[in-house]
Amino acid sequence: MKRGLHIAAGTLLFAAELLGCEDAGKKSVQAHVPALAPGPQSANAKQAAVELTPLPILNPPRRHYIWLLPPVPSGKDYLIQKVQEKFASGEQNFKAGHLEAARKDFDDAVDWLLESGYDSNSDPKLSELFHRVVDTVYAYELQAFRAGDGFNEAPAVPAAIDEVAEMTFPVDPGLKARAEEAAKNISHDLPLTVNDQVLSFVNFFQTPRGRDIVETGLRRAGRYREMISRVLREEGLPQDLIYLAQAESAFQPLALSRAGARGIWQFVAYRGQQYGLRHTWWIDERQDPEKATHAAAQHLRDLYNLYGDWYLAMAAYNCGPGNVQKGIERTGYADFWELYKRNVLPRETKNYVPIIIALTLIAKDAAHYNIQAEPEAPVPTDIVKPGRAIDLRLVAETIDVDMETLRALNPSLLRLATPDDPSFELRLPQGTAQKFSAEIADIPPDKWVSWRRHRVESGETVTSIGKKYHVTAAAIADANNLERNAALDAGEKLIIPAVQPQSETKRRLVSYRVRRGDTFLGIADRFNVSADDLRKWNHLRANRVSRGMVLRIYALGGAPETSPARARSRSKKKTTQPTAAGTPGGAIAANHN
Repeated sequence: MKRGLHIAAGTLLFAAELLGCEDAGKKSVQAHVPALAPGPQSANAKQAAVELTPLPILNPPRRHYIWLLPPVPSGKDYLIQKVQEKFASGEQNFKAGHLEAARKDFDDAVDWLLESGYDSNSDPKLSELFHRVVDTVYAYELQAFRAGDGFNEAPAVPAAIDEVAEMTFPVDPGLKARAEEAAKNISHDLPLTVNDQVLSFVNFFQTPRGRDIVETGLRRAGRYREMISRVLREEGLPQDLIYLAQAESAFQPLALSRAGARGIWQFVAYRGQQYGLRHTWWIDERQDPEKATHAAAQHLRDLYNLYGDWYLAMAAYNCGPGNVQKGIERTGYADFWELYKRNVLPRETKNYVPIIIALTLIAKDAAHYNIQAEPEAPVPTDIVKPGRAIDLRLVAETIDVDMETLRALNPSLLRLATPDDPSFELRLPQGTAQKFSAEIADIPPDKWVSWRRHRVESGETVTSIGKKYHVTAAAIADANNLERNAALDAGEKLIIPAVQPQSETKRRLVSYRVRRGDTFLGIADRFNVSADDLRKWNHLRANRVSRGMVLRIYALGGAPETSPARARSRSKKKTTQPTAAGTPGGAIAANHN
């Protein structure tokens, strides 16, 4: 063990000696750099240092920086800006007759205010904006849906094609020879195929119900035949296409099919828009006979150019070109009767072409089929452009015609008022345009949707007429430059300045405390507000309320009147102090302007 330690120590000493010898063997090396030659100024090196003048310290010029980003408005200012934008958009849509778009804009404006987190009652600007939006929105709604429902949409009539197109009928064996013989003796500019499919509908149109459909169409065709013939001629199309309209609607401009097609040519909405027929809250040009005829002619011409066959064009008019094209591709036949036999078309479309052919055969030789119908005469009209919205009742009262006549002349109008569109053309009975222009000038244009005219009957007074229209006698007298007690002559026409009372055109904020037995929908009905609005005003997600809950309601004229029965029952109890709203019992907590 000791011997091992001695060996290790000796080894370490030997290594140290070797390292020392290596360091001692190294010699230092010095580099000799030649001195630089003295410069010309080296002789004056010992002269005193030259003092330099101090450098001027200049302030840098002040620079004006331009902020490239727009200033960020405060939360409240931004809210007001967005609400005003939505409100302005809603007003623009309303005036254009786009009621659904206007309603959405107004709803968004109210939602911005209600969901912002700001208390509109505590801020004068927000409070003023909120009440202005709410009051204006409901004033517009009243203008559109005011007393008497003057703007209700005109009722539609069933489309004739719906009743017939899905039926099947037997064929009278003795009818074929007579029909084929009759077809040879009539002129036509569309192909007239006489087969069992066509004869089955010829047979139906001689039944009592079928005869009624044909005779109605032939009578009404008299109103429009001249116009339709002219349009088809202008478009370079066969005249016999008029019977397509007879099959579709029996020439009823208000005809409405189960599929939503409208008018004498039965356009669905998207196809009508494709051919330029406008549809707004005020008008539906699919129900305008002449405009729809132009659109139908253009559509039929496009379909004929697509297929080169009138039967295929008719089939595509009924079910759409896509369905006809699929049938052609599936079978390899571009022939209607081949598609019929192979059952690749909808059932209604399979019957559609035979119905048109059958009606053409009968209409061209009605006596041969024992059909009798006296065509109605065309109705000549005058055309005026009111320039702005006007109530049709005021128009009728101004020119002394009945409303039924006026609406029949203007079937494209969906309401009892014209749109606020300077280009809209209103049709009047022939010879009345001058009278209309002269008399309507007595009424301010901004009153054309509210004011009325009244022809005085024997025994009527200014006061009695005022009660009829809910207008004061003084207002009627002022509008007509009369003394308030002036005697009226029977037959005299008066201007009636009908306006909505302030209580009917202004919404007031009501705080209503829910009582036992109240339901959400019952409260909405009591205050004449919609469930959607009531939920929105109170940030509710469902139509549920609980007793004691306080609801914010923007109601016409404030709180509804208490029923007499309830008032009598309360009179037996101790009298309570009226609330701020002036209503007993405390159910209505407040009523603010």
